[in-house]
Amino acid sequence: MRRRDFVKLVAGSAATWPLAARAQRPAKPVIGFLGMASPSTFTSRIEGFRLGLRDFGYVEGTNIIVEYRWAEGRYERLPELAAELIRSKVDVIVTHGTPGSLAAKRATTTIPIVIAGIGDPVATGVVASVARPAGNITGQTFFNPELRAKRIELLKEVMPHLTHVATILNVDNPAAVGPEFQAMEKAAQALNIKLQPFRLREPSELVSAFERMEQTHVDAVETGDDPLAVGNVGAIVALAARGRLLSIGPEDVPRAGGIIGYGVDFFAFFRHAAYFVDRILKGTNPAELPIERATKFQFILNRKAAKALGFEVPQSILLRADEVIE
Repeated sequence: MRRRDFVKLVAGSAATWPLAARAQRPAKPVIGFLGMASPSTFTSRIEGFRLGLRDFGYVEGTNIIVEYRWAEGRYERLPELAAELIRSKVDVIVTHGTPGSLAAKRATTTIPIVIAGIGDPVATGVVASVARPAGNITGQTFFNPELRAKRIELLKEVMPHLTHVATILNVDNPAAVGPEFQAMEKAAQALNIKLQPFRLREPSELVSAFERMEQTHVDAVETGDDPLAVGNVGAIVALAARGRLLSIGPEDVPRAGGIIGYGVDFFAFFRHAAYFVDRILKGTNPAELPIERATKFQFILNRKAAKALGFEVPQSILLRADEVIE
């Protein structure tokens, strides 16, 4: 069966997807991984994905091939990288985040797309519904607008006198500057907190951003989950410490020497992405796989880093933490 005939068959009837998928399945399926960041900053997440593949009997390089493409934080490269994967005739595209997901969606309507993790796929137009994603997209979401708003609330609990918070937004990420910031702003207003956005595009802008934070006397900084922040988390927590600012973000923040981490376990998230890949390779139409929403979030405190700033975390907060770094 020629590929264009296969595409017509898929478009004609979702019910025929399993039969067509089995007929086209090669001896070694090829997965295209479209990464927004760099491989060095995604080491743990990729390890999780590889472990997930092994959970289902796939060993990279032995009975499955993974073609990696990395944007290195330059999101304008994503469309061409997605096109490269399509030209490589991959069987499934695995990606993450809003920019990666949108690039994959715009590049193909036929190759299945698995989103390892995304903030809000509905608000950003990636899918119309998480329960019925339709088309060729499935995966997982952690609803980042709600998550980032919760971080603002946590900061207020940890530091009751908090009045001024900075947040880092990647201007090239529509989810960050749109629904995520809106949700944080609403939470901040309810708590009588001034929320100051720092809209950045390049890591080189971080030093000047933190200088402005110090000049405007912010109390804390929320880093966000964008690869711009995750890929430069060491520099961010160091700059926050220099300005004596509490820092909060994903788990990467306290592990790099920041204060608070609140979010999903990305290792586990990327590991579970392999479940969707396995289902698709075995013939399931991605449209029949609802986008799963994260139900478990982890709260990590770096007490050692807090003490270095002269800040003592209340005992009631310590008892709620899933992990305390001493």
